[in-house]
Amino acid sequence: MHLVDLWLTRSLSMCLLLQSFVLMILCFHSASMCPKGCLCSHSGGLNVSCSNANLKEIPRDLPPETVLLYLDSNQITSIPNEIFKDLHQLRVLNLSKNGIEFIDEHAFKGVAETLQTLDLSDNRIQSVHKNAFNNLKARARIANNPWHCDCTLQQVLRSMASNHETANNVICKTSVLDEHAGRPFLNAANDADLCNLPKKTTDYAMLVTMFGWFTMVISYVVYYVRQNQEDARRHLEYLKSLPSRQKKPDEADDISTVVLD
Repeated sequence: MHLVDLWLTRSLSMCLLLQSFVLMILCFHSASMCPKGCLCSHSGGLNVSCSNANLKEIPRDLPPETVLLYLDSNQITSIPNEIFKDLHQLRVLNLSKNGIEFIDEHAFKGVAETLQTLDLSDNRIQSVHKNAFNNLKARARIANNPWHCDCTLQQVLRSMASNHETANNVICKTSVLDEHAGRPFLNAANDADLCNLPKKTTDYAMLVTMFGWFTMVISYVVYYVRQNQEDARRHLEYLKSLPSRQKKPDEADDISTVVLD
């Protein structure tokens, strides 16, 4: 019995020691994979915080098991294609307060389905590719950007899950319609379908052109008819102005004599 107790005690000690060793290895592994300038911690998954790290681009050595990623308050200017494609567990992505101007078409490929929160507020985004947010299920924050309101932005917002809430926070810095500048996007979209404006403009231009040609043709026809009428009137007046030729008396007598002979 004493030997059994001793064996159990040693086994328990060995298990605790092994668990501690494994945990230490995992922690060391996570720490070693943490990008330079970032802090990594475990709390409901791997949290990677790179806030205020003076980053000029998104790190490419992010741990694949990252769940929460904070890249806010840096100097990042673009989001390249497939930069997050290996982060299949990513749920929260914060890119606010950067200088982001460009978002590539496939920037969120690989995380669009799993991402729950995306923060792109307080950047310099004016426009994005119409497919940039395709299949994105996340609640997106894109306010405080100098958005240019046009057909592409309208298509982008319609493709997003939280369309109404997201669009409600978008203010048009500029717009295809000058009167919409400075107004919320929803107001602009309600006033006019921004995707039909180029077509309508083209239709109006064609109508104006056709009307111009039609007016020119009618004017030419009217001028031609009036000119002909004027020429005909002048010719008639000329004919009327010609003296009529009358026969002389001696000519009439000669003709009578010839007949009698």
